[in-house]
Amino acid sequence: MLLKGKHILLGVTGSIAAYKAAALVRLLVKEGASVKVIMTEMAKAFVSPLTFATLSKNPIAVDFYNPENGDWHSHVSMGCWADLYIIAPASANTISKMAYGIADNLLLTTYLSAKCKVAVAPAMDLDMFKHEATRQSLEILKKRGVFIIEPASGELASGLEGKGRMEEPENILMYVHHILSSEGSLSGKKVVITAGPTCEEIDPVRYITNHSTGKMAYALAIEAASRGAAVTLISGPVALKMNHPSINIIDVVTAAQMFSAVEDELDGAEIVVLCAAVSDFRPDVKASQKIKRKEGFALNLLPTRDIAEWVGKHRPEGCKVVGFALETENEIENARSKMARKGLDMIVLNSMNDKGAGFGSDTNKIRIISGEENEVEFPLKSKREVSTDIFDAIERLGCSKDLP
Repeated sequence: MLLKGKHILLGVTGSIAAYKAAALVRLLVKEGASVKVIMTEMAKAFVSPLTFATLSKNPIAVDFYNPENGDWHSHVSMGCWADLYIIAPASANTISKMAYGIADNLLLTTYLSAKCKVAVAPAMDLDMFKHEATRQSLEILKKRGVFIIEPASGELASGLEGKGRMEEPENILMYVHHILSSEGSLSGKKVVITAGPTCEEIDPVRYITNHSTGKMAYALAIEAASRGAAVTLISGPVALKMNHPSINIIDVVTAAQMFSAVEDELDGAEIVVLCAAVSDFRPDVKASQKIKRKEGFALNLLPTRDIAEWVGKHRPEGCKVVGFALETENEIENARSKMARKGLDMIVLNSMNDKGAGFGSDTNKIRIISGEENEVEFPLKSKREVSTDIFDAIERLGCSKDLP
């Protein structure tokens, strides 16, 4: 629960994208945040206040006071309560009023009283977003330190195609992690993570690969970024998408390309997590044309360069290196042998014999091994939860800014 104990104030303005704000509330609450929602009068035409009240488990504020009982909604108190005030969707009208200090509703008055970080996720039609008035207003807010979560491109409510769609809730959540992670335990540290499989071509249509989906490594990247790290994610071919301001993705295909990317990114790295399932072998020769069916076809394989072993020998001073071992037999013995041979500080062991662990699943069951006697086994968890366990263990190696 990355946002446990955090107070998020969500402002919702009048936009068809208001339905996405409901999904955002659900994601924030799921990650442990306490969420309160302020709506404009126009926002109520798109999503019922009851929806937000149910999802946030808090009453919704629209007006300065409740006309039925006189309860006062203090914009000052709400502004002081929040760790982050995010306005999503933020209409062109609201963005311009924020820029010029107009406070004609509770949402805007709270913005002017807020002592916390503020972010806006614009949502409007293409022409409105491109208009000079909107662009100037966004520039003014940016200069004041307001985080601008750029809208996506696509089909708009008007039927036009272009930029103006409010960013998806899952991606806004990533920005929330980024905004609130500046004081995280890994703040200012460079973390390099490898992900997914590699593919070694046999001919133009066939290749050698494995079943890795990259889910574990991508979860690790999000966890590291949520702790304030600047993350480089070197990813083999996967179906996953990532849009996080603190995560730089380098796409590769072959083991040689992954080795080259790791070599380039190792300088300055303080943590390297080698989570990719890199091919151990590649074809000696790649056929220039598709190989036709025939009897007795033989494929000569050569070993690829061992990335983990190379990193273990060439790491920067103080850099901690973590590897993964997926075993089918003699699991602990093989994992410890790998850790010793490759000079790793810690190894995460998966067993193919554990149901729900390994490739393809959304869960994992791991054993973390570090040192001669330090060995901790964890129950089956989601890969997102497992990533927290792994980085807690990495920080105990002495990688946190709060640790020696």
